[in-house]
Parts: sequence; structure tokens; C-alpha cells
Amino acid sequence: MEMKDTCAVITGGASGLGEATARVFADAGAKVTLLDRDTTRGPEVAAELGGTFVETDVTDEASVQNAFTTARETMGCVNAAVNCAGIVIAETVLKKDGGIHSLDSYRKVIDVNLAGTFNVARLAADAMKDNAPAPDGNRGVIINTASIAAFDGQRGQAAYASSKGGVVGLTLPMARDLARAGIRVMAIAPGVFMTPMLAELPQDALDTLAKDVTNPKRLGDPREYGQLAKFIVECGYLNGETIRIDGALRMM
Repeated sequence: MEMKDTCAVITGGASGLGEATARVFADAGAKVTLLDRDTTRGPEVAAELGGTFVETDVTDEASVQNAFTTARETMGCVNAAVNCAGIVIAETVLKKDGGIHSLDSYRKVIDVNLAGTFNVARLAADAMKDNAPAPDGNRGVIINTASIAAFDGQRGQAAYASSKGGVVGLTLPMARDLARAGIRVMAIAPGVFMTPMLAELPQDALDTLAKDVTNPKRLGDPREYGQLAKFIVECGYLNGETIRIDGALRMM
């Protein structure tokens, strides 16, 4: 699968990993449709890339279905989907003030990061199933975003690590489910990347985060995530696996 023949839907495309992925794909000749809730930044990025923006709530079936309908109309088909939409809520199970972890906040993280990922992935598969197959039978690829927190979850990450662990657990069975349709499913587990959320931290805090990375001792560049996603699209034998991209960081 070559990037010039790729028609990609990218969630969280208005910023961070999603925006970087869209830029890498577009630079390589792919068509892109960006899905996000940010109706200011999203259209600006899409316009720069010659792509399309669709305001989308990944947890809502009708919203995502509308996005795929628009994507197929504007690009001609959908044969790649990259799930980058997600949220982070840090909360310990038992709090110092005597409180306990909010069930509502836990459900919110699971709803966006896991159920939202599954919602987009299943509708992406539905959009891809009628594509003309490549010589090896491939009709498309779905790339979901996990996190190294799925394996090395830290204090205060019960909800986040649960959601990302679910994305890892989703990868192989979904790949097996979609094999007969010729659709591959992969996951990327990034470490600590310089996303807009981290960019708000003071430099000394960023330096502390980078110090724990084995090599190279720096935060990940979102474009590196995009380059890995591009490689997965192009390498048709990758399927059913989660790839860590973290500079060998192992969180304690």
C-alpha cells in the first residue's frame, strides 16, 4: 500500500499526534480527512494540507458515521484510519483528602479512549470492506493509539492505563475478526511525546521527563509517531501487534 494511494481518516487530527500524522501522510502524497472536536484549529490544519475536516465526537455513532460518509465522498474511498483522539485524567483510587476515584471520570476516560477507539475502528472497517483488494488481499489498515501506560501504568493512571490496556487487548482479536475482509489492525504505544498538553509545562518539568528516557534523552517528536504510522500503512505484513515507540523508557 503506497501513500499516494492512501485515503486516511485521522481522529484527533487538529493537534498533537493526529496533526503530525496527517502532515506526514499528506507530505507523502496521501489524502487526509481530519476528525476532531476543535472547530477552530481543525479546519485550519485541513486547509493547509488540502484535506477535509469533519467535526466529530468519537463516542457518538451517528457523528462518526457522518464523518466516514463525508470522507468517502471527498476522498473517493477510505483505506486507512488512525485513531489519535484521547483524553487524560489523573486521579488516584484513594485520595489524600479521604476521597475516592470518581466513577464518572473513570467512565469518561474509558468511553473516549477505548469505546471511542472501537467505535471509529468498527466503522472504519465497514467503510473499507468493499474496497478493491490489493494483490495480497489487503483492503485497508486501522491503527489505534495505545500508550506505554498500558504496560507501565503509574500512580494516578488507573483510568488511563485501563483504557490503553484495552486498546492493546483489542488489537489481535480485531485483526483476526477482520482478516477475511483483508483489513489489518495495529496499535502504537507511544511514550512521553511533546504534545500540546506537555508543551504547557515549565522547562524544568520537561527536562525531568526527558531524563528518564533511556536513549535518546528527549521527549518524542509527534512527527516520529506519524512516521511509524506511515511505515505501518506501507508494510502490509504488519498485523495484530502493538509497537512501542518510547526511547526504551520503562516507567516506574
